[in-house]
Amino acid sequence: KMPKKQAEEIAMHFLKRVKIPEQANKYPGQLSGGQQQRVAIARSLCMNPRIMLFDEPTSALDPEMIKEVLETMVGLAEEGMTMLCVTHEMGFARKVANRVIFMD
Repeated sequence: KMPKKQAEEIAMHFLKRVKIPEQANKYPGQLSGGQQQRVAIARSLCMNPRIMLFDEPTSALDPEMIKEVLETMVGLAEEGMTMLCVTHEMGFARKVANRVIFMD
């Protein structure tokens, strides 16, 4: 268990990394779908994972929210995060993937 102040600093660091530090004190119902997804990514990053798994991270989002989530994931890929991602976003998959498995 870590001190509350340290946990808050780590959380804020990762909220900044996913570009939503201003949302730190909001409840999920006060956030857009894209913001909720980025909070989920930030929460996962707090655990310092070596790999992240994504199952259709944009499937329930409005079209205008998809871009912000994909940009966050592109940033993770550029920083070297290993990701396993199930997606229908083929352009995104082509852009960031080292390997693609296409299932019909």
